[in-house]
Amino acid sequence: MLFNGRNFISIAKLAGTSKQLLQQFWYGTSAQMNVHLKGRDLLTLQNYTADELKYLLWMASDLKQRIKHEGEYLPLMQGKSLAMIFEKRSTRTRLSAETGFALLGGHPSFLTTQDIHLGTNESLTDTARVLSSMTNAILARVYNHNDLDLMAKEATIPIINGLSNLHHPLQILADYLTLQEHYGGLKGLTMAWIGDGNNVLQSFMTSAAKLGMHLRIATPRGFEPDLRITKITEQNSKEYGTKLLLTTDPLEAADSANVLVTDTWISMGQEEEKKERLKAFQGYQITMQTAKSAASNWTFLHCLPRKPEEVDDEVFYSPQSLVFQEAENRKWTIMAVMVSLLTDYSPQLQKPTF
Repeated sequence: MLFNGRNFISIAKLAGTSKQLLQQFWYGTSAQMNVHLKGRDLLTLQNYTADELKYLLWMASDLKQRIKHEGEYLPLMQGKSLAMIFEKRSTRTRLSAETGFALLGGHPSFLTTQDIHLGTNESLTDTARVLSSMTNAILARVYNHNDLDLMAKEATIPIINGLSNLHHPLQILADYLTLQEHYGGLKGLTMAWIGDGNNVLQSFMTSAAKLGMHLRIATPRGFEPDLRITKITEQNSKEYGTKLLLTTDPLEAADSANVLVTDTWISMGQEEEKKERLKAFQGYQITMQTAKSAASNWTFLHCLPRKPEEVDDEVFYSPQSLVFQEAENRKWTIMAVMVSLLTDYSPQLQKPTF
């Protein structure tokens, strides 16, 4: 009898072999990538190698396929709890983390500054140590990135950056998963950022080159990304052989780009700067005129919430817009991070081509 996948599965069923073993035989496991993330923090994507980033995206694809499309129940977080510290309100970060952790069988606890004594009656050091004794991980959405560094130093459990003034790694993982699903790969894609030099951009800058992606960045004068991160990006671009452009001209950035990306021009805590910022960002709205400069297969991303001055309705609701798929993928990538940092589970589905 010829030995093929179908015969193996039939024999294995008769022998009572588990579904997981079947999938490991047929698709392979994480042995294909020498990656071990359990116990790590996720503060910035700069601290993750190319293989580690690809592994997280592979894990997200695996969980999405098995749970959403195949209807499996994977209680990988059973008996575990997640502390969710939110200094800044959120729709996608809160829902994706809370529902994702619960879907995996764990218990998420949502904590605002009104719920705990963070930084007022109790120091960050004490908070980190107390939560380390009661939970398995801390996801923190904060104003100051230095607070995350301090928590990571004092905690004995993984710290996950849900957003800081410098980085937004969970958002960028969702963006990469969305582009991976749409284009079938990331290497060689050109991303055009048109907008503020903010935390979302800076997470792209510290990771895109590792995945073989080119960056074209347009920001108004005075709103450029952090100089330290720009230097890191230049080094990454040289190391991985990708192209990097920094300009003040949105159309120059959009030239031949596969992906047009922007974000809010006025983040929480910047409300007093609104008038100044709206004036500075005139001409930066992404429209179909902008898209005419892009590649024929262009797509559009925005991490939401969106305001019309950043991108008009014609682009935002167009077939090229991937914003709602992008929003959903926040859930699968956050789940992938939690599973990778807290368990020994390995992806069972075939590794995507990146």
